[in-house]
Amino acid sequence: MLDILIKSGLVIDGLNTRSVFKDVGIVKDKIVEVGSLSEVEAIEVIDASGLCIAPGFIDMHTHSDEAVLINPLMESKIRQGVTTEVLGNCGSSAAPLLGEAHIQADKMLSLHGIPLSWKSMGEYLELVERGGSSTNILALTGHGNLRGSVMGFGMGAPTIEEMKDMKELLESTLKEGSFGLTTGLIYPPSSYAEIREIIELAKVVTRHDGIYATHMRNETDKLLEAVEEALNIGRESRVKVEIAHHKVADKSNWGRVEQSLSMIEKARNSGIEVTCDQYPYIAASTGLSSRVPAWAHDGGVDKMVERLKNPETSAQILSSIKQRMPDKYNYEAVLIAKCPSDKNLEGLNLWQISELQKLLPHEVIIKLLIDNEGLVDIVSFGMCEEDVKMIMKAPFVMIGSDAGAKATYGPLSEGKPHPRAYGTFPRVLGKYSREEKVISLEEGIHKMTYLPAKTLGLNNRGVIRKGNYADLVIFDANTIIDRATYINPHQYPVGIEYVLVNGVITIAKGEHQGAKAGKILRSKSD
Repeated sequence: MLDILIKSGLVIDGLNTRSVFKDVGIVKDKIVEVGSLSEVEAIEVIDASGLCIAPGFIDMHTHSDEAVLINPLMESKIRQGVTTEVLGNCGSSAAPLLGEAHIQADKMLSLHGIPLSWKSMGEYLELVERGGSSTNILALTGHGNLRGSVMGFGMGAPTIEEMKDMKELLESTLKEGSFGLTTGLIYPPSSYAEIREIIELAKVVTRHDGIYATHMRNETDKLLEAVEEALNIGRESRVKVEIAHHKVADKSNWGRVEQSLSMIEKARNSGIEVTCDQYPYIAASTGLSSRVPAWAHDGGVDKMVERLKNPETSAQILSSIKQRMPDKYNYEAVLIAKCPSDKNLEGLNLWQISELQKLLPHEVIIKLLIDNEGLVDIVSFGMCEEDVKMIMKAPFVMIGSDAGAKATYGPLSEGKPHPRAYGTFPRVLGKYSREEKVISLEEGIHKMTYLPAKTLGLNNRGVIRKGNYADLVIFDANTIIDRATYINPHQYPVGIEYVLVNGVITIAKGEHQGAKAGKILRSKSD
């Protein structure tokens, strides 16, 4: 007797092989049979006629560290078919939190009404486990957390003793379940680190067979140098390298990804384990503070705001912004996604706001950051469709949303976040696979399932086969598509009919059933 029988669906197993019509049988949290099961009895039957059955999607690059505590139903992700979220990216994770890192995190979390009750990775994962989640949760360790915990948020290289402390702190997180290390090399304090510091930390990750996921130091005119740095870290430390949200921005740089992909392919052929992830959009999203020069961040967010308020340092910052953003186009390409001090500005670009407020556009940046204590989210346009497609075709590229979970209600419905939070996976399968034929349906599923599972070492997920966990997505290949837009992002996709997490039906006929069957996936476990 099966608990659940999914019958007559087109099984896309995740291995990029030919799809076959089969039935899938589930008992408890595992797949127990794949084949012809018409004669087998089941407590519950899902008729998948005309639909596809795929492994649950693994979002390789997310920022749901806080979102899972705010709303564990993980609405915008589970409704895309995401059954596993990889947290802790771009050098910023929920743990460890010691010293100045703890102080700053406490301030940030208080804005969301979240009491900071943990310091270690183990304590954070246990907290999420107690609260439950609709998706599986897997964590990486942020380099910014290590620096902030040991060194604070100042510039400069670590002392011998500080380096030793960071290594020990990283090792503790890996033993507590983290799958590796991440850097955000455009964000302080990670941006203050030289390559030797990262290599030494990466060696710790290598001993634990983890991964090193990096938001590289540059994604514009120095893209190739940044890729070479990432490859050198892998070469010297022997760590598995994951290049986050691979892209190139600014029109003068379009096309350079052909060279970067060639560099990565050559490195892979030489024995370096390196992969990438990608979101299928031509706009990025980050904090407005990223437009402020690195030196102005020295000491943390509060120190940055002090410098913005100081006439002398503010003038230097303004000069730096003008040099980096010289033209009207640069300001029109930046939309305000979240502005707590004035929600009417959300969805407007910096040039529009400058005209509205009778300020120069670079002055708008300073004012918004001061008014919001440094915390303003933006969406910025800078990539091209040709590059997106070229990257997507590469066999070593996976799919990652680069977004935290959102919802159409409650605190996670605020602002105008990047539509990737709602649409990444259906967009790949609908726009780029079905409509534009950039990759096949099987290739798209492979990039969302088996490839990330293999990269992370998840041996019992990412493939539809007997004995694996029953993380499954049942969708209509003819209708699946994203609906979220930059101006109206809070819209769930269509075409996802059922989502099962560890054998529990979480989405049924497109609607969330309220289940929180996700597990905390710890390194060296499943």
